[in-house]
Amino acid sequence: MKKIIPFALMSSLLVLVSSCSLVEGIFKAGVWSGVLLVVVVVALIIWIVAKLFGGSK
Repeated sequence: MKKIIPFALMSSLLVLVSSCSLVEGIFKAGVWSGVLLVVVVVALIIWIVAKLFGGSK
């Protein structure tokens, strides 16, 4: 019984640490996806405004 408790503690700690790095990776990917999406939307708005007000002179 005394050998099982440290093993269970270490294995649960390992699972918790790896899940934290997984969540960190997901949030990093989410941040970069959001940044990319904002850049695309801003570029699209600038392009539309240029087409509307730039006209064909």
